Order: sequence, then structure tokens, then C-alpha cells
Amino acid sequence: MSETDDKVSKALARFDRVMAVVDEKQGPVATQARQERQRTIRRYGKATRNAALALLAVSIATIGLGIVTPIGLFGFLAAVLLAVAIAGLLFVWGAREEPMTSVPKDLPNGEMVQRFGSYLYQNRRALPAPAQEVVDSISGRLGTLKQTLERTDPMDPDAQDARRLMSIHLPGLIDRYAKVPPAYRGEADGEGKTIDQRLVEGLNATRTALGEVSERLAKRDVDAFSTQGRFIESKYGQAD
Repeated sequence: MSETDDKVSKALARFDRVMAVVDEKQGPVATQARQERQRTIRRYGKATRNAALALLAVSIATIGLGIVTPIGLFGFLAAVLLAVAIAGLLFVWGAREEPMTSVPKDLPNGEMVQRFGSYLYQNRRALPAPAQEVVDSISGRLGTLKQTLERTDPMDPDAQDARRLMSIHLPGLIDRYAKVPPAYRGEADGEGKTIDQRLVEGLNATRTALGEVSERLAKRDVDAFSTQGRFIESKYGQAD
């Protein structure tokens, strides 16, 4: 490689890094990041509330015991230490979050879409840049999918397809990719495609399938609205 080619390659690499930072500050990635921050705030808020309730419960119990029988200074200090210990454990336990390595299969439709979005956000950085672009595109469509799935029965065939894609097929694809040693991801298979290319193809197929499900569900709402409108017009409309 000539010196000029090397400079061009380095410049392109810097450009890719800059654009990656820009993409993460706006668009689907930024939206998902805000949702993750909100979810973290709610988790810490719940943990704080539980810890405060534990402090209140121990305080009330201590006061009640003190009314019945004197507990003395050591009893009071023991009650304080117990309250702090219980509150601390509840806060730490409630605020802790394990890395998301899968999407539970038994969640309601809307909650599953939310968890699926969190799963994509938390695992996207482990993927190559072309795969991250597809993941971001999928994340950008989850808002519409969530709106339609929330109103759909979980046993509906289209809902079942979406649920399998979000909880089984796509997480399984990313999990299998993560298990391939990095040194082997660039090797071409019998069809001349690398592991990275297969990953992008699988993600693209998932994006297409989820888009088709979302479109079919939205089409139902459009048809239902049109039917209702024609019914009202035929029943209550007046001819000139």
C-alpha cells in the first residue's frame, strides 16, 4: 500500500468514527439511549422507595417496642443499624441490573418490544459497524411496532411471528455470532461469505420480517377505520 493510500484509509477510518459518534447522538440510538436512562431512573426510584419504606417500617416497629418495654441505648442503636442494613440491601438489590443477554418469552407484547429495544441497545457495540447500522434501523421502527402489538392478542399469528423474532431468532443469531472467535469472523465460507456478512444478512432478514408484521397490523387498523366510516356514512348519511 502506497503512502497516499494509507493516508486515505486513515482519513476514511477517522470519518467513520466521527459519523458513528454523530449517529449515536441523534436518531434511533439517541432515542433508545434516552429510554434506557429513563428506565434506569425508574429503577433507582423504585429502589429508593423500597429502602425508605424499610426504614419507616423498622422505625415504627422500634417505637412500638419502646412503648411496650424500654429498649435502652443499645437497643436503639441496634434498631438503627438493622434499619440501615435492610434499607441498604434493598437499595442495592433493586438498583442492580444484570447485562441483558436475552429477551424473556413470556412478556406482554408491548413490554416485549421495550425489552427487545433494550437488548439491541446493550448489545449493538459488540457488533461490526455494518451490523450496527441494521440494528439501529430496527430500533427506529420499534415505536410503530409497539403501538400495533399492544392492541394485538399475543396468540395472533402475526404477533406470534414478531414475538419469535424478538425473543428467539434474533437474540439467538447475535448469541451465536458472539461465540465465534474474532479471528474466524473474516474467513469466507463455501459460498464466499464471511461470518460478519452472514450476520448482516440475518439482521436484514429480521428487519424485513418485523417491518412486514408491523405493516400488516397497521393495515388492519386502517381497514377497521374505513369499515367503521363506511358503516356510519351508510346508516346516518343523507343523500342530496
